[in-house]
Amino acid sequence: MVDRQLKVVASVAGRMEAEIIRGMLEARGIEVVLSQESAATAYGISVGALARVDIMVPLGQAESAESALDEYFAGGAPEISA
Repeated sequence: MVDRQLKVVASVAGRMEAEIIRGMLEARGIEVVLSQESAATAYGISVGALARVDIMVPLGQAESAESALDEYFAGGAPEISA
Protein backbone atom coordinates (compact mmCIF):
# COMPACT_ATOMS: atom_id res chain seq x y z
CA MET A 1 0.00 0.00 0.00
CA VAL A 2 2.84 2.39 -0.77
CA ASP A 3 1.79 5.92 -1.74
CA ARG A 4 -1.94 5.25 -1.33
CA GLN A 5 -4.32 7.48 0.53
CA LEU A 6 -5.87 5.71 3.49
CA LYS A 7 -9.13 6.38 5.28
CA VAL A 8 -9.87 5.51 8.89
CA VAL A 9 -13.08 3.46 8.70
CA ALA A 10 -13.27 2.51 12.38
CA SER A 11 -11.53 2.84 15.73
CA VAL A 12 -11.78 0.06 18.28
CA ALA A 13 -10.64 -0.34 21.87
CA GLY A 14 -7.93 -2.94 21.60
CA ARG A 15 -5.68 -4.89 19.29
CA MET A 16 -7.63 -8.12 19.59
CA GLU A 17 -10.85 -6.71 18.13
CA ALA A 18 -8.83 -4.84 15.50
CA GLU A 19 -7.22 -8.10 14.37
CA ILE A 20 -10.63 -9.80 14.16
CA ILE A 21 -11.92 -6.95 12.00
CA ARG A 22 -8.77 -7.02 9.88
CA GLY A 23 -9.33 -10.72 9.17
CA MET A 24 -12.97 -10.15 8.27
CA LEU A 25 -12.11 -7.30 5.87
CA GLU A 26 -9.16 -9.11 4.30
CA ALA A 27 -11.41 -12.13 3.68
CA ARG A 28 -13.48 -9.75 1.54
CA GLY A 29 -10.40 -8.68 -0.42
CA ILE A 30 -10.01 -5.35 1.38
CA GLU A 31 -6.48 -4.24 2.29
CA VAL A 32 -6.16 -3.15 5.92
CA VAL A 33 -3.62 -1.15 7.92
CA LEU A 34 -3.88 -1.01 11.71
CA SER A 35 -2.49 1.98 13.59
CA GLN A 36 -2.00 2.15 17.35
CA GLU A 37 -0.05 4.38 19.70
CA SER A 38 3.39 2.80 20.01
CA ALA A 39 3.40 3.14 23.82
CA ALA A 40 0.39 0.81 23.99
CA THR A 41 2.31 -1.87 22.15
CA ALA A 42 5.56 -1.31 24.04
CA TYR A 43 3.94 -1.42 27.48
CA GLY A 44 1.10 -3.84 26.73
CA ILE A 45 -1.65 -1.30 27.44
CA SER A 46 -5.03 -2.78 26.56
CA VAL A 47 -7.48 -0.27 28.05
CA GLY A 48 -8.09 3.45 27.76
CA ALA A 49 -7.22 5.94 25.07
CA LEU A 50 -3.80 4.46 24.33
CA ALA A 51 -5.36 1.10 23.51
CA ARG A 52 -7.40 2.57 20.63
CA VAL A 53 -6.58 1.06 17.24
CA ASP A 54 -7.50 2.84 14.01
CA ILE A 55 -8.54 0.58 11.13
CA MET A 56 -7.53 2.11 7.82
CA VAL A 57 -8.21 1.05 4.25
CA PRO A 58 -7.38 2.51 0.81
CA LEU A 59 -9.86 5.20 -0.25
CA GLY A 60 -11.09 3.06 -3.15
CA GLN A 61 -12.11 0.27 -0.76
CA ALA A 62 -13.55 2.48 2.00
CA GLU A 63 -17.19 2.14 0.94
CA SER A 64 -17.02 -1.67 0.89
CA ALA A 65 -15.22 -1.69 4.24
CA GLU A 66 -17.77 0.64 5.84
CA SER A 67 -20.63 -1.54 4.62
CA ALA A 68 -19.01 -4.67 6.09
CA LEU A 69 -18.29 -2.83 9.35
CA ASP A 70 -21.90 -1.63 9.61
CA GLU A 71 -23.00 -5.28 9.48
CA TYR A 72 -20.28 -6.33 11.94
CA PHE A 73 -21.15 -3.67 14.53
CA ALA A 74 -24.88 -4.41 14.11
CA GLY A 75 -24.17 -8.00 15.18
CA GLY A 76 -24.42 -9.64 11.81
CA ALA A 77 -21.87 -11.64 9.90
CA PRO A 78 -21.02 -10.00 6.58
CA GLU A 79 -21.33 -12.20 3.51
CA ILE A 80 -17.96 -13.31 2.17
CA SER A 81 -17.86 -14.48 -1.42
CA ALA A 82 -15.56 -17.38 -2.15
